[in-house]
Amino acid sequence: MSAVWVTLWFRAFVATLVVESAVATPLLKGHAWTRRLGALLLVNVATHPIVWFVIPVLTRRSLSWTESVIVSETWAILGETAAYRLIFPDLSWKRCLAISALANLASTAIGL
Repeated sequence: MSAVWVTLWFRAFVATLVVESAVATPLLKGHAWTRRLGALLLVNVATHPIVWFVIPVLTRRSLSWTESVIVSETWAILGETAAYRLIFPDLSWKRCLAISALANLASTAIGL
């Protein structure tokens, strides 16, 4: 893995945090802002490296670029949904899914 690739990932990671925090933080209202931002950071640390470094390697021979993006974003949404639910057990699964989906759709749209 080259330093250039890691640098590109880090830039994408920071951009993802900015975009997703703008979307998810207001939707997590009712909780301290530090907890909301901490949760956002945690869920992205858990999913973003897999989206960038693992899924492309696993799918490069069997899936097209578009299919790989779909797999990556599905992983991110489902992984973050579960993490939000664990962090905020008072939120329903449906709400956690909506927050994760909206945040990931926004960051993916801007990233692509």
